[in-house]
Amino acid sequence: MNTDIVIVGAGPAGIFTAMEMLRKGSKQRIVIVEKGRAVEDRSCPKAKTGRCMNCKPYCHITTGFSGAGAFSDGKLSLSCEVGGDLPQLLGTDFVQEITDYTDTIYLEFGADTHVEGAEVTEEVKEIRKRAIRAGLKLVDCPIRHLGTEKAHQLYWDIEKHLQANGVEIRFGCECNNLILDGERCLGVTVTQNGVTEEIRAKHTIVATGRRGADWLEKLCEEHNIAHLPGTVDIGVRVEVRNEVMEKVNKVLYESKLIGHPAPFKNKVRTFCQNPGGFVSQENYDNDLAVVNGHSYKEKKSDNTNLAILCSHNFSVPFNKPIEYAQKVGELTNMLGAGHILVQRFGDILDGKRTWQKELAESNVKPTLPDAVAGDITAAMPYRAMTNIINFIQAMDEVVPGFASYETLLYSPELKFYSNRVKMDEKLNTNVEGLHCLGDSSGWTRGLMMASAMGVIMGRILVEEEQGTK
Repeated sequence: MNTDIVIVGAGPAGIFTAMEMLRKGSKQRIVIVEKGRAVEDRSCPKAKTGRCMNCKPYCHITTGFSGAGAFSDGKLSLSCEVGGDLPQLLGTDFVQEITDYTDTIYLEFGADTHVEGAEVTEEVKEIRKRAIRAGLKLVDCPIRHLGTEKAHQLYWDIEKHLQANGVEIRFGCECNNLILDGERCLGVTVTQNGVTEEIRAKHTIVATGRRGADWLEKLCEEHNIAHLPGTVDIGVRVEVRNEVMEKVNKVLYESKLIGHPAPFKNKVRTFCQNPGGFVSQENYDNDLAVVNGHSYKEKKSDNTNLAILCSHNFSVPFNKPIEYAQKVGELTNMLGAGHILVQRFGDILDGKRTWQKELAESNVKPTLPDAVAGDITAAMPYRAMTNIINFIQAMDEVVPGFASYETLLYSPELKFYSNRVKMDEKLNTNVEGLHCLGDSSGWTRGLMMASAMGVIMGRILVEEEQGTK
């Protein structure tokens, strides 16, 4: 078939590309191909079974309309200082302007009008002073929290809006490869219901998210799409009682802290904080189980969880950071017999594994019931583990009790967006007609920034269509 625009992936970047084209009056035909299901058909059986069922052919938490981010905690970071490196490509003021505009679209579709952490109060100043004393930086970032369950309805409304306005969304449709003629992309080949066909288009947009980062990296190698190995994040998800995080949760909702702990001075940061939340499992290709966190609007637990991620930047001769992170995850999964591993912080410092009986007797009860007690240090690289330990101890100065003996660490927490595709300010790759967006492009790390990048792409395509620039 022939179309004007083909978008691979119905995550935030792809969705908002189509959304902005409609809002700007585009008359072009848009086709979105998504190997997962419609948002209303996405569900995790774990809610009923109590354990991960390792769904095939893909995990419904990571794949389908709205992508992985909306099914984790649904938080929109309203500062362009958070969520990736797009400002380096397009400028801080412009990206912040687009972020603010993108936020209005979310509000139109029912996002909560309340913004967490927007006020700089004396309490915020006190938390910042503690962070400075600990050698950490507190990043100011207002948060609009959709909530996992509320995000479902919001994205369902967006899905229906796109379809009602002529956007064709083909679910259960997997992209196999690009169609290239020399240095020009002519579209993609896809398989749906066992039938393979070509979709030819003037513009091809790959927006496959963290789930598709490895796939996109392989395409870059195969078709000589200019790219560089970027940062890979390896870490843990930490869980403590709400009482420990009570002040930070109340004042900031999400405390975005960054440090460069000795001795390695790598960047270590907190990410995706979920007050009263639940630790969750996601499954990637090759049965790789990784840990994440959910935060609901109504349903609450006694715990707060957040990720602590250590950034690794590799140079020559090594150029496969995604595979490196996957190997760390595979080794951890091996130790946990295919499950997420959990260990008490005090046991790590004591050089011993955690036993299931000890978890049962602890103040902090795991919200991921099928996590396996064990020893995450047996799989975590020394450099990353040292960074994480030292960062947690620094965090204890900001949040007393954070580094308690019973604090839980779940592993592996991995972020697959390390491949950075080279693009110009019009989001053109070195292959004519090909554009790469969102987390799989290496330029964004999160729901809002990926959405904003989609808005920018949509405007560029409409400007070309209308000949306005």
